[in-house]
Amino acid sequence: MQKPDRVAEAGAWLLENGHRMMLTLTGGRFPRTVMGMLTVELHTVGRKSGKPYANLLTSPVHDKDRIVVVASKGGHQDHPDWYKNAIANPDVGVTVDGATVPMLARTASTEERAELWPRVVKAYKGYAGYQRNTPREIPLLILERRRAFR
Repeated sequence: MQKPDRVAEAGAWLLENGHRMMLTLTGGRFPRTVMGMLTVELHTVGRKSGKPYANLLTSPVHDKDRIVVVASKGGHQDHPDWYKNAIANPDVGVTVDGATVPMLARTASTEERAELWPRVVKAYKGYAGYQRNTPREIPLLILERRRAFR
């Protein structure tokens, strides 16, 4: 593994665990945003283990029916496991403001990514640096509310 990957992993670990501790201490009330982006907890099922996982993430682009998260892994050369799990098992849950909503996960199409990427970078300029530091195209995961069956 390259040194930048170890740094990215350490930074991601500190951010997630520090954020989770703050959410636990405040009963899920703080912090609602990180670097101006909405914080969400993504609930996935492990693609190999079948075990449930929860990851704290930020959403630079969102509305009432759609949340976009960035599978940057801090510019690491590999996709994050939460992204791989969501693609393998797209029925996910997303917790926002203490409420968990069932959603469907999918990777943004080429056209969607072209439209969304400038908005993502505008929300947090660090994503542009992450993209420069990795040979992979950083995917955008679109989480959409599941429609109730009528």
